[in-house]
Amino acid sequence: MLFDQLPRDDARITPGVVHLPGWLPLERQAGIITQLRDIARDVAGTPLAMTRPQLKSGQMQVFMLHLGRMWATNPYRYVTHAGGVRVPPVPDNLLQLATEALRAAALYDESLSQWPATFRPDMALVNYYPPGATMGMHQDRNENSPAPIVSLSIGDEALFRIGGTENRNKPWDDVTLASGDVIVFGGPKRLAFHGVPKTRPDTLPEGCGLKEGRINITFRQVENSH
Repeated sequence: MLFDQLPRDDARITPGVVHLPGWLPLERQAGIITQLRDIARDVAGTPLAMTRPQLKSGQMQVFMLHLGRMWATNPYRYVTHAGGVRVPPVPDNLLQLATEALRAAALYDESLSQWPATFRPDMALVNYYPPGATMGMHQDRNENSPAPIVSLSIGDEALFRIGGTENRNKPWDDVTLASGDVIVFGGPKRLAFHGVPKTRPDTLPEGCGLKEGRINITFRQVENSH
């Protein structure tokens, strides 16, 4: 583990943030990786290809694949098409997985408990972290819905950091995310700054579907349910 002193039991980290370690079994992880590879192959060579986005601050370290909707820049917004190509839908099994994970997390936090019955994720962002890659502190603030964010990790261990809603400054809560872990944040932490300041290469479990690096799937409900 990156930080052995950090807990590995199901836990509410802080109001609005719940960690479910080892929630997804290894064989299901491998199946999802195979599924995502197939989608990535289908969109290769199109405007939806899995690439490292170029931001004003420079090129990101992670590769991104969009499902359901695409995160576009200048201005930041969600779109359903890019270059005339429709963004591939979020597979039904992943939609079900996200809802199941939220239901499990809601047992530990009252601010999440209102959401499982109405949660309708319509977008999944797949981030591939090459060995040692990181992601800076940021907010997920372009969604119209205040529904929680559900995030699944597969592959190498990562340090997930979540702070306040006003800026990137301390205090932070740090959580080690291993393969199969889920973290959910919503309620008072829905717009919290969060990031991945460290990943640990060569810590993925055999059989997870990856040979190196880390996949993070972030499920979001962009539009309000009707």
